[in-house]
Amino acid sequence: MSGEALKRAFVERAKEIGFDTIRIASPDSIPLAPERLKAWLEAGHHASMYWMVDTAERRADPRTLWPEVRSIILLGVNYGPTSDPLATLSQKDRGSISIYARNRDYHDVIKGKLKEIAGFLAAKASSDVKVFVDTAPVMEKPLAEAAGLGFQGKHTVIVSREFGNWLFLGAIFTTAELPVDESEQNHCGSCRRCLDVCPTNAFPAPFQLDARRCISYLTIEHKGHIPEDLRTGIGNRIFGCDDCLAVCPWNKFAQASREVKLMQREDLAALPLAELARLDDPTFRTRFSGTPIKRTGRDRFIRNVLIAIGNSGDDALADEAVRLLDDESPLVRAMAVWAVGRLLPREAVAPLGGARFDHESDEGVRKEWNRVLSTREGVAA
Repeated sequence: MSGEALKRAFVERAKEIGFDTIRIASPDSIPLAPERLKAWLEAGHHASMYWMVDTAERRADPRTLWPEVRSIILLGVNYGPTSDPLATLSQKDRGSISIYARNRDYHDVIKGKLKEIAGFLAAKASSDVKVFVDTAPVMEKPLAEAAGLGFQGKHTVIVSREFGNWLFLGAIFTTAELPVDESEQNHCGSCRRCLDVCPTNAFPAPFQLDARRCISYLTIEHKGHIPEDLRTGIGNRIFGCDDCLAVCPWNKFAQASREVKLMQREDLAALPLAELARLDDPTFRTRFSGTPIKRTGRDRFIRNVLIAIGNSGDDALADEAVRLLDDESPLVRAMAVWAVGRLLPREAVAPLGGARFDHESDEGVRKEWNRVLSTREGVAA
């Protein structure tokens, strides 16, 4: 079978399986990646994602990752939303969850499909294949642009002229020689909506993302206390952030696919903060089973919920924050202190601090008590 015939058969089968877009790039198609990755890491924009430093050499050059690779197939699944992704941000007593996380965990969904279509290719071409979904050191976005699947916007996310900002990406490396597709050109023009909408100013310049200020990083990847100056910008976003994706004009062409509609869980769109604050570890695991949310663990998630409670301005939620002042997790206790300080007047906060401060062993929590008890932050807004 010729390369062209093999490619046609592969694309046809991939679409039958559920992939919405398929493009092919050469392993040598991202020559600028090593230099750009090096600059990004040296600037510290990777935050605590130290594995990116450890895997930088393999990440920047596909042939270093797998010397035998001859073609790289980029595949996308459209997860276009069925409603306005930003509508929940105005519901201050509820938590807003990123669109991608209102589905089954995409790692599981995509990986199963990739393994199936990779097996098809291996059999048809008598070639070796390797499947990658997000967790491997593969620069999917530059490769996707090189393959013509989309272009990296000023917010660094892949934008498709057909599917907007809503694509789950996967990659197949193969020893088969396949015809490559033309790369995509950038179509951002002078638009900077994605940069200007960011609540925490996470973009130091177009096409640059500082993860240390990114709400998605802070609420999902970051394991420690979230810096005080970034908390108010988080608002009620308790898992991820869609702002820079949702305002992109190219979304006007995006349509939710039937398959992803079946995966989406509308019950995760806007969750009552009071209900979430009461989740212990077993109920957290049950509530978010099969979703990406489960991977953060209960303590980080409740940390995020408490930030949303502190930002709510809703005195009715103060009791939930007070209850969590004695939680076993220092991450939770620290943000409970902050939330109490935001919602209650100083005269109500001081008695809560007393014995708790004297017996607190975690420096992060003590710092929050010091701030609340010694500054005007304890005065209700």
